[in-house]
Amino acid sequence: MTQLDYPAWLRIEHWLNVLFLTFLIRSGIEILAGFPKMYWRNHSLPGTEWARFTRRKHPPDKLHDTLDDEVSYSSLIALPGHRNLGMGRHWHFVTVIGWILLGASYWALLFATGQYHRYVPYSWEIFPHAWDDIVTYMSFRLPPPLPGQPLDAVQKLSYFGVIFLLAPFQILTGAAQSPAVEARFPWYVRLWGGRQSARSLHLLGLAAFAAFIVVHLLMVSLWGWGQLNALMIFGDVRDVSWAIGASMGIIVAILVLHWAATVWSLNSPRSVQKVLGWIILHARLGVLRPMRSRQDYSTRELSTEHRVNGKPPNSRAYQVLAVHGFVDWKVHVGGLVENPMTLDMAAIRGMADTQDQRTLHNCVQGWSGIAEWSGLPLRDLVAAVRPLPEARFICFLTAQDSGRDEPSAEGGGQFYEIIDLELATDPQTLLAYGMNGGPLPIKHGAPLRLRVETQVGFKMAKWIEHIEFVSAYDRIGEGMGGWREDNVYFDKDVEV
Repeated sequence: MTQLDYPAWLRIEHWLNVLFLTFLIRSGIEILAGFPKMYWRNHSLPGTEWARFTRRKHPPDKLHDTLDDEVSYSSLIALPGHRNLGMGRHWHFVTVIGWILLGASYWALLFATGQYHRYVPYSWEIFPHAWDDIVTYMSFRLPPPLPGQPLDAVQKLSYFGVIFLLAPFQILTGAAQSPAVEARFPWYVRLWGGRQSARSLHLLGLAAFAAFIVVHLLMVSLWGWGQLNALMIFGDVRDVSWAIGASMGIIVAILVLHWAATVWSLNSPRSVQKVLGWIILHARLGVLRPMRSRQDYSTRELSTEHRVNGKPPNSRAYQVLAVHGFVDWKVHVGGLVENPMTLDMAAIRGMADTQDQRTLHNCVQGWSGIAEWSGLPLRDLVAAVRPLPEARFICFLTAQDSGRDEPSAEGGGQFYEIIDLELATDPQTLLAYGMNGGPLPIKHGAPLRLRVETQVGFKMAKWIEHIEFVSAYDRIGEGMGGWREDNVYFDKDVEV
């Protein structure tokens, strides 16, 4: 068997893992603050949550959407804290990329160097040994390591579980929350019991990692803080005092990085959005963008109550149009097209046969719901207006008063969203005017809303008035690709 020492690569990756895990936990807490309620079923029905991390209650006689559920956590625990879901998502996803790459290299080196023997059990006899070790710990004594190995039976099983079971579990349950993955592989969501079940399991996995860290630090203290620090710094037990100093220095450096990330995010969120967003964008375009939606949920799976995010327009003009059933609603389609159009709802319905689709809706906050949407495939409208070669994006402008939706943001004005033109080719990208067999309700975007099933909900603009084909979006709004991208620093492409 390979000598189970502490090679340099193992020591370096150990400390990098500490950095990544702590960033993942803090940014994960910020994401949880966006919707601090946990469910087991896709529908996220109010009152059915199994856990809640907020005391906030809403009066039943007032209009309520899920943005009202957001809470503000301290920057001491959340990255960056203070209701910054966009920033939390950026830090979480860029850290996920780094952590997965680190884990892949760790696995590869474990098996290439034979160090996997330190963690992989080879006999069922390890379980009775582990029970004996637990009894020994409970009697406040330390059990001996396994023969020729640096760990006792409990430690070996614990490390095996974390490295080969818990870490992949977190990656897989995280993937089950990606709208693109869920749209392309609906069976995969069902494998985890649904989108909300995957979210709940992911949170429990995060708690398991946090518990492991606490127990790990306790065990290091019991087995000998100085000697084990020396092994993780120098690879042997020489210079214990220097090793303790070096490990404390590394911990301080990690804390400084957390402080710097928090300050950077709170003081310069736009630069964080651009720098981290660039990394995340290219990972998504390569892995998730090619996926096309293939959802077809059954009618019995429809949510009895589909939650909403965003408050309807309250202008007098909109209210008058709503009273008359939106018969005079006009949608202007133009920009870089050969055949600009102004369409009323009758014309939109008459452009092609109505397409019905039963799909899973994913809100960026974390809740979900299943509904049947009816409408015009966006690709049919694209074909009718014939975009010019330089058209690369579609901008949807709405009647929504953004200042009412995001009171914590500095910006106001007309809500808009931009999607890449290629997303219009997805067979399930829809301009929806119906829901669950009836007209589209006002709170869900009547008379017309966008459905892009591989994206999260805020990209699916509601109350659409104008559709513009453009070559770039850097001069629209703040130039980030949408109202929420401009004002609350979300990413433009949100397949996850």
